[in-house]
Amino acid sequence: MTAPYRADHVGSLLRPAELLQARSAPDPDPERLSKLEDQHILRVLAKQRDLGFDIFTDGELRRRNFMSDFFDSVEGIDTEDAVKRSWQGGTAVAVSSVTGIATGKIRQVRRLTAHELPFLKAHSPGAIKITLPSANQFPAIAYKRGITDKIYGNHSELLWDIVPVVKAEIQALANEGVQYVQLDAPRYSYYIDPKWRDYVRREMGVEPDQALDDAIRADNACLEGVRRSGLTLAIHLCRGNNRSQWYAEGGYDPIAEKLFSSLQVDRFLLEYDDQRSGTFEPLRFVPRGKTVVLGLVSSKKPQLESKRDLVSRIKEAERHVPLEHLALSPQCGFASTMEGNLVTEDDQWAKLGLVVQTAREIWH
Repeated sequence: MTAPYRADHVGSLLRPAELLQARSAPDPDPERLSKLEDQHILRVLAKQRDLGFDIFTDGELRRRNFMSDFFDSVEGIDTEDAVKRSWQGGTAVAVSSVTGIATGKIRQVRRLTAHELPFLKAHSPGAIKITLPSANQFPAIAYKRGITDKIYGNHSELLWDIVPVVKAEIQALANEGVQYVQLDAPRYSYYIDPKWRDYVRREMGVEPDQALDDAIRADNACLEGVRRSGLTLAIHLCRGNNRSQWYAEGGYDPIAEKLFSSLQVDRFLLEYDDQRSGTFEPLRFVPRGKTVVLGLVSSKKPQLESKRDLVSRIKEAERHVPLEHLALSPQCGFASTMEGNLVTEDDQWAKLGLVVQTAREIWH
């Protein structure tokens, strides 16, 4: 039995200016940076506690973006290069933060979150959530023709060399008693948006439905054998989140039946904050007993949502998933890249407070 965690959040929180400045310095002092991270992680843990959350993250404050722990943990990636991607929906110029190209065989050289967990275990007010990038995040962004294909014959070969790295980290976190492990998997949005399905076919050289099957198999392989009492396994699906911008749109309809019925997780965190996300109809495919976390609160826009509207939308979703198997969160993190979305910390805490207040009203 996993905990319901009616009020949830995706994980990343806005970095304070002094932390951004320290990390962006030409020659950052590692000791000073670590102390600043500790200081601000204590602050965001206390804020989550004061707002009333039952699950706690460190805000990913030690990361340069949501997947930088992976890039830092392996050899075979050149972070000076990147596959170009287009972003939409904002006025800011998209930043690359940390991405990279596979230029050699992937070889793990250290744990992904070993530098994060001890401090969290020592200071978290309650159950800990650790976020990890899904293995299928990387082939689409780290495979560059003319470079990577000299090492890996296709995207799938790269994917399956990444699977053991993610799987080992999930297993280690489970062994260390972490209560909640969440895979962040934006790449599933490629299979719901016609322009990205065409990209998969044209640029990755594979039929989208075949690539989707491979992605599901890979994520399930990462989760295999990990399940145990008291551990929540979750996956977060979004459509891109970079400086309040996005890259994909469309409802979950094209992938819902296969994805919801096949992924071996307890909890789906789904983006439902605007019209790009489609309807709740695809939720009818979620198996009984699994939880849907409705991402109804936008982490991209400063305007605070109406509690009345949130309650109404939750009741609408209840037509497809029983209320006891629903929860509430923002649609994504507030800082998937360290530069963060175009909102203030006050906006962030107001929105997270609204999540808790609404969840209390709905689920008492």
